Amino acid sequence: MKENRETAKDDKELPQTPNQRPRTQFLLFWGQWFVLMLLPCFGTSACDKVNSDALLSLALKAPLNLNWSAFTDCCLWEGITCGPGDQGHVIRLWLPRRGLTGVIHPSITSLTHLTHLNLSHNSLLGSLPDDLFSSLSSLQVIDLSFNHLIDRLPPSSNKISQLQVLNLSSNFFTGTIPSSILVPSVSIFNVSNNSFSGLIPINNGSNHTSLTFLDLSYNQLTDTIPPGIGLCSKLQVFRAGFNNLSGSLPDEIFNLSDLRQLSLPVNSLTGPINDVDGIMNLTNLQILKIFSNQLSGPIPSQIGSLSRLENLLLHINNLTGPLPLSLANSTKLSALNLRVNNLTGDLSSFNFSPLQRLTTLDLGNNNFTGEFPKSLYSCKSLTAIRLAGNQLTGQISPEIVPLESLAFLSISNNSMTNATGALRILQGQVPTWLAKLKNLRALDLSFNLITGSVPGWLASLPNLFYIDLSNNLLQGGFPNELCRMPVLTSKEASDKVDRTYIELPVFVNRTKASQLYSQLSNLPPGIYLSNNSLNGSIPIEIGQLKFIHVLDLSHNNFSSSIPDQISNLTNLEKLDLSYNQLSGQIPASLKDLHFLSSFSVEYNDLQGLIPSGGQFDTFTISSFEGNPGLCGPPTPKRSCHQSPQSPPQVLEVTRRSKTQTILIALIFGIFFGIGFGFGFNMDDKKNSNNWRA
Repeated sequence: MKENRETAKDDKELPQTPNQRPRTQFLLFWGQWFVLMLLPCFGTSACDKVNSDALLSLALKAPLNLNWSAFTDCCLWEGITCGPGDQGHVIRLWLPRRGLTGVIHPSITSLTHLTHLNLSHNSLLGSLPDDLFSSLSSLQVIDLSFNHLIDRLPPSSNKISQLQVLNLSSNFFTGTIPSSILVPSVSIFNVSNNSFSGLIPINNGSNHTSLTFLDLSYNQLTDTIPPGIGLCSKLQVFRAGFNNLSGSLPDEIFNLSDLRQLSLPVNSLTGPINDVDGIMNLTNLQILKIFSNQLSGPIPSQIGSLSRLENLLLHINNLTGPLPLSLANSTKLSALNLRVNNLTGDLSSFNFSPLQRLTTLDLGNNNFTGEFPKSLYSCKSLTAIRLAGNQLTGQISPEIVPLESLAFLSISNNSMTNATGALRILQGQVPTWLAKLKNLRALDLSFNLITGSVPGWLASLPNLFYIDLSNNLLQGGFPNELCRMPVLTSKEASDKVDRTYIELPVFVNRTKASQLYSQLSNLPPGIYLSNNSLNGSIPIEIGQLKFIHVLDLSHNNFSSSIPDQISNLTNLEKLDLSYNQLSGQIPASLKDLHFLSSFSVEYNDLQGLIPSGGQFDTFTISSFEGNPGLCGPPTPKRSCHQSPQSPPQVLEVTRRSKTQTILIALIFGIFFGIGFGFGFNMDDKKNSNNWRA
């Protein structure tokens, strides 16, 4: 009976006769097709003609490089979304990073139901349609950032009352920012990186309670921060750096309890950070950037109450007083930069130990006293320390060595002792353990008392492209091994070197100027050996250094002739061989060094005709003086057949002056501390140090 019931059930679901099966299958097929054909009619809306024509005009006038076609429903086009129902209104035009070019055609204003407009990160040109804001009154999101749009913003007349996000950053807009565009509904307002002028578009008494993000940085805004900023009660990010703002910080800023980032660098703000301890109200603050202004007074004593603070950047101001002891309570602090102020106090009395997340500490160019803070040795996350330009004394303990992440250390211009001993510079010579630092790119040990010879093993470092051993007590010759430095001889090796950012900007002191470098890529590949006691001839193998930009061998005792092979250094920009004992002629082939902009062979024993042509036509007499045997322009001796005008005694006096110059430089080096400072990176596998400038 069970078997019969199951058979009967199956019989009810299948055709009873073979003739019924084809008919049933036919009905099922056409029924499914009919349903599929009807689905688009019930599931989506068809684009109306006004919207379709507007979009096609937009694509025609501003080539959008899209597969839009008049033969298909525009609601199905790429980047287009239509609203619900059967009206066919386009509500969303979303085409970021599509390589769009041309202008934004006025036909876009026909899309009157548009709520979301995103054409960011393209190459759109020209100005915005005059009635863009007034016609598209339903807009909630406008993102036109990272284009090439110009001119003033069109008037809004408060018609975009539903606007929530406005991002016009990274364009070329000019004129003032109309306050009417910052309607009460806006929560994100970003017009950074343009050329807007005038005032900050915040009106006192206006309702901006929805505003959470305000970025006005990198413009030309003037005047003061308006009082109405305190009414933006939900503001979390306020950026207005790199403008021309003046005046003081309004106290009401410190009532914005939701504020997480306050960034106002590179303006002309004056006065104290705040007169009272109102900064304690910013309990959510993570980033405080007010560097490069004219702020004065002390750092707020209760700044340590900002327990979430991560970046405190107040450098290049006129701040005074000590480092607040409460700052040790900001245990999430990772970057502390107070460089170039007038801060005072005993730095060794500050306890850095709680700041275990601290990676960057820059207190350079202040008036701190005391010793190198021993509590810093426990901050294992430190990658960069600058204490240069203070009044620190005492020694650096060898306890600094276990700071394995340290990549930058600058302690020059202090009165410290035994700095070289703490860093294991043995017997006054260049330490041999540097040979283990295979990632070393730049080495600066200038202005010390280093003795011995220039180590040839420096050429074994595969990434080294910058050597500065100037102003030391080095003797011996120019090692032939240096002429085989991989990065300076091979394009393949040079291209492989990672020349990323330096942990902190550094100043390189050259003869006539001090230059700031913030990236290793800007540091010119070079060898600096000036102001030592090196002798012998310049090896002819030096012509192998085809990728060197600077060669400075001045103020030494090199003799013999200038190698003709220097003409192979086709990337050379500076060649200084002055104050040596070089003889013979200046190789005429040097005129083929087309990038040579600085050249000096003054005070040697050179003779003969000065080469002419190329860059040599731009060099003045100062590049050649002190060589009585030289002739031809730019010297007064137009002919080489005249007798020397200067007696040999002049050259001897010059030699004595050179010796005095070297002694003065070495004495200066003693007081200069450890010099410009040098950094080191750690090899991940061997925990060995990698030095950087």
